[in-house]
Amino acid sequence: MRYDLVVRSRRAVLPDGTRAAAVAISGPVIETIEDYGAPLEADRDVDLGDLPLLPGLVDTHVHVNEPGRTEWEGFATATRAAAAGGVTTICDMPLNSLPPTTSVAALEEKRAAAAGKCWVDVAFWGGAVPGNEASLRPLYEAGVVGFKCFLLDSGVPEFPPLDAAGLRTALGTLAEVDALLIAHAEDAAEIKDMKPGSGRDFGSFVASRPPVAERRAIEKVISAAAATGARAHIVHLSAAECVAMISGAKAAGIRLTAETCPHYLYFAAEQVPDGATEFKSCPPIRDSVNREALWRGLEAGVIDCVVSDHSPCPPELKSFGSGDFGAAWGGIASLQLGLSAVWTVARRRGRTLDDMARWMASAPAALAGLSAKGRLAAGCDADLAAFDPDETFVVDPATLRHRHPVTPYAGKTLTGRVKQTWLRGTPLLDGAGETPVGRLLSRG
Repeated sequence: MRYDLVVRSRRAVLPDGTRAAAVAISGPVIETIEDYGAPLEADRDVDLGDLPLLPGLVDTHVHVNEPGRTEWEGFATATRAAAAGGVTTICDMPLNSLPPTTSVAALEEKRAAAAGKCWVDVAFWGGAVPGNEASLRPLYEAGVVGFKCFLLDSGVPEFPPLDAAGLRTALGTLAEVDALLIAHAEDAAEIKDMKPGSGRDFGSFVASRPPVAERRAIEKVISAAAATGARAHIVHLSAAECVAMISGAKAAGIRLTAETCPHYLYFAAEQVPDGATEFKSCPPIRDSVNREALWRGLEAGVIDCVVSDHSPCPPELKSFGSGDFGAAWGGIASLQLGLSAVWTVARRRGRTLDDMARWMASAPAALAGLSAKGRLAAGCDADLAAFDPDETFVVDPATLRHRHPVTPYAGKTLTGRVKQTWLRGTPLLDGAGETPVGRLLSRG
């Protein structure tokens, strides 16, 4: 048999471990995995030698913001950044765009805005907000991978939060079709309001959103999931004291999963200068003791995956002039840098590329129900990333592909660089054409 593409690596990260292998590709899919030196006929044969080959990453937490707030971020720029970071599939969040993805009509508008602009594949979350219970099942049937909700003010008025009763109602509705609800879990009653003019002190901002705010909200999610039998997921877990509670819920048979983000695993609050509003996210980056406990929760399997929560905005919304954490928009842009940031710390902890593939590719793909993604295996999409785990580089914002070159990683030395990314067998970096090749995905 003659293949369209064969990619060989002595360090191919496969579902059963890393070994020398040849990945043979026909059309958009992986046809077979053979021995590294197998004599295979192909139109193109790429030999990476000792350079590791990872599955394309899957980032299930990306705020693209188009349509409506495309000046914050758009599909063309976000997906270029994803490709540069080895990410071949993103799942777009339903808020910060206008309209938010809370109805089938809004989903169709979102798809129309994305059509022809995407350099990687894009799936979509729907939104669960007060009053749209009747839209949840039609949205699910229209192909969203699940539903996002907030348990406190989202920061944008068109995407209001669910109260405890609304959370249970939504989960009950979603349980009927076994759909996933993902929750921004902070409790407004435990949060100190930091209005504009609150100041430049990062410690005060962190103290305003204490771990108990996450704990109280996660308790509500666990209770509602237990009562309804529905699947629930905690997004961007920051407070490590919640790891034990999540572990206990899982052990009790409650269908709960959780994610954390590169910035919580890389940074610590002690390192953040006052006035450095590029570090503001909600929930916040916490101290180094908390960071260590998050890592242990991830390594133990309680935290299921690592995704970016890429949430950029125009630079003026970060209030760089005043450095006022009360006025600044909360969100960190890291879509292009997540793999390198996490690997920089993970390798020092003795973790492997197998761990990275699980945390950042196969587990997020499974979370979103994208069975053809996140693995180097026969029958899966030919989404690949060649990754040099030893190369170091200093983050230069000018090299970032997302719309605004603002990032807390600026000037940081990271280890591990993506050398090439393939989407369904098509190279996206060196040798890429000028036509976007990403598809708009439906659930499954």
